[in-house]
Amino acid sequence: MSIITNSLLSIVVPLYNEEDNVVLLTKKIHESLSGYTYQIIYIDDFSTDNTRKIVKDMDDNHVHLIELKKNYGQSLALAAGIDYAEGEFIITMDGDLQNDPSDIPQMLEHAVGEDYDLITGIRQKRKDSLVKKIPSKIANFLVRRVTKLDIKDNGCALKVFTKDIAKGLNLYGEMHRFITLLAHLEGAQIKQVPVKHHARHAGVSKYGLERVFKVVADMMLLLFIRKYFQRPIHLFGIFGVLLIILGFFINIYLLILKLGLGEDIGSRPLLIFGMMFILGGIQLFTIGIVMELLIRTYYESQQKRPYRVKKITIGDGKAA
Repeated sequence: MSIITNSLLSIVVPLYNEEDNVVLLTKKIHESLSGYTYQIIYIDDFSTDNTRKIVKDMDDNHVHLIELKKNYGQSLALAAGIDYAEGEFIITMDGDLQNDPSDIPQMLEHAVGEDYDLITGIRQKRKDSLVKKIPSKIANFLVRRVTKLDIKDNGCALKVFTKDIAKGLNLYGEMHRFITLLAHLEGAQIKQVPVKHHARHAGVSKYGLERVFKVVADMMLLLFIRKYFQRPIHLFGIFGVLLIILGFFINIYLLILKLGLGEDIGSRPLLIFGMMFILGGIQLFTIGIVMELLIRTYYESQQKRPYRVKKITIGDGKAA
């Protein structure tokens, strides 16, 4: 316990239109972490309500407010908070009061006592609607089947990271859904623990059924990064060779029809359309991967971040 209480904790919480939740959330964090040394990092993802004002009016020296210049989404908001965090342990959670800060101490005990790099929660008796539960179950099933990583609840935002793992995540796009898988790819030792889950205190959910399609697209990208990032020729080369062989046999077949049997091969649109669909699909998928890699190269090679911070305020209203 003394090791944890002597270490600085950074609680990273993205906020978007959570004016009715943020004061109570702050109170619950204080109650749960009494005796610990910690900073609360709120990242306002360009809220359209009074979230920013309410956080500043709290005048709490534990609270650091990062204001983003526009709405970047949860992944980049988390990235901004993690980049700013100074703690030896970095804790992520949602700002809607569905995660319970009282679970943090027991998660920290696992991180220190059992030497894990990431402790991730499994929400017990989820208090969500079917509109949120169904996509979550589908996403968890797909991730387990495709990646072979047995994580029961990828959607739980309550996680405890060691500093080095959290800082190496490099979150882009919508990758917060796969933050546990990203940590696994970085070599993290992961433990899953049951945590409490509450109904949303106020406000509305920002998720719907369309999340399933985003999950599938992001998972395809992660699988490419996991298996072929350092040897893309193993993916593209195999496809290329197969297509060359297929094209060769098709041309031989057409040549036999033309020269051997005297048939007209110029009036076979089905063959043309079939080849166009196959090549077009491969081109689109390849372009998507190449563009993603170019974006990563652009940001990482130049030490740039894919977000812009407007201002950082600490507790008493002074700019950091």
